[in-house]
Amino acid sequence: MDSRIESRVGIRADSEVIWNIVADLEGWSRWNPYENEVSGAIAFGGAIRLTERLPGLPERFAAHSVGEWQPLAQLVLVEKRGWLFRAVRYIEIEELERGHCIVANGIIFSGLRGELFHDKHRKAIKAAYAEIGENLRKLAEG
Repeated sequence: MDSRIESRVGIRADSEVIWNIVADLEGWSRWNPYENEVSGAIAFGGAIRLTERLPGLPERFAAHSVGEWQPLAQLVLVEKRGWLFRAVRYIEIEELERGHCIVANGIIFSGLRGELFHDKHRKAIKAAYAEIGENLRKLAEG
């Protein structure tokens, strides 16, 4: 069974503005205090590397592959953490009308260890992702 943690935020900006912020991997530290030192390439099968600093968890290096991406709409990163744990990190941009978007920012854990990890750290990850969404909103609207 999969477990999902997601935060959604309304942003008064065009999807292009939001996408340009998300696609600037080296600039993630401007709005994402928990996933930074990001490098790599947004391309099908591309490698994305980052340092993860979630509250209450030790700092760790994460190596993702781009599972899916669509400019102005979504970035999906996949990380295998052993054969019993898989994480799918995503940012989705839905433009309701020009200049008004909903951005979903979340993660899906699968596998036995993924479910246990999710249950143990859900509250901290949910709060971190809510802060990430709010920071993205402020930057995009500013």
